Amino acid sequence: MRVGLNLAHFAAPGGSTELGANLTRVAQRAEAAGFESLWVWDHLLWCRAPIGPGVTDREMIEAYTTLGFLAGVTRTVRLGTMVAAVTFRHPGVLVKQVTTLDVLSGGRAICGLGAGWFEEEHRALGIPFPTLTERFERLEETVRIARLMWADAGAYDQAVLFSGSHYRLDRTLNVPQAIQRPHPPILIGGGGEQKTLRLVAQHADACNLTDRLTPGELAHKLAVLRRHCDRLGRPYEAIEKTLSARLPVTGHGQGEALSVPEVLAYCQTVAALGFDTLILLDETPSLYDPALLDAWATRLIPAIRQIPVAGRP
Repeated sequence: MRVGLNLAHFAAPGGSTELGANLTRVAQRAEAAGFESLWVWDHLLWCRAPIGPGVTDREMIEAYTTLGFLAGVTRTVRLGTMVAAVTFRHPGVLVKQVTTLDVLSGGRAICGLGAGWFEEEHRALGIPFPTLTERFERLEETVRIARLMWADAGAYDQAVLFSGSHYRLDRTLNVPQAIQRPHPPILIGGGGEQKTLRLVAQHADACNLTDRLTPGELAHKLAVLRRHCDRLGRPYEAIEKTLSARLPVTGHGQGEALSVPEVLAYCQTVAALGFDTLILLDETPSLYDPALLDAWATRLIPAIRQIPVAGRP
């Protein structure tokens, strides 16, 4: 089983003037610890969920600027959004951002996509927030555009036209082309059974679910994904299954924290369901505590890597 880290707390010690230095230390320590991927949320304002609806003035920074910065201070770890809202950017611009990240990082970009859900964030900053149906239509068109832009041969006269319900591109030209071929991995986040998981089965290389679901609910979502794959003729095994989880760790487990054996037991449970990658979500100040990543480096990641994933050789 693989392990990634979602950086989701930007109120770093020392404030904004020290944030770059602090993120550099976290990213480099995480890479050295054995985390195989780094992720950032694609939000412009902080959401109070799950406490309740609404935005706050808590620190939040833009995703692709952050990933570009992280690419410059790391060497091997993969970099992605968890997940980019298709409502924030025109697909042509979004694909160009992911492509640029892939080129400048040496082929380490992951294209994490979602339909967008945080309405008040959009309203606060004047960004249109379409209906749920339209957002999913835009998500599907975005994936189709991405595949076309990443498939072009890099010649102006070979780029094709895309004409959809919401977007039109006269030429799907993308130069320079992404380093990863056929394209950077596309991850679609969410567990909607009728739309999201169907889009995963049809278009994506990976899915993402969260630990807000019980193991039984997670098993059900994966079963739905498998049925979509079967109906579409897509190999279920071709899709990477990722799980975002809040797993606060202490030596013995106290309060809401978990002991190392408890974390490993959870990883064994979800690996048995078929999850390939655990993505540790840390939205607390502990992200900047070296002891946290040291604990993962010494006591958790080596053991998690040895956990077999159901359905994988």
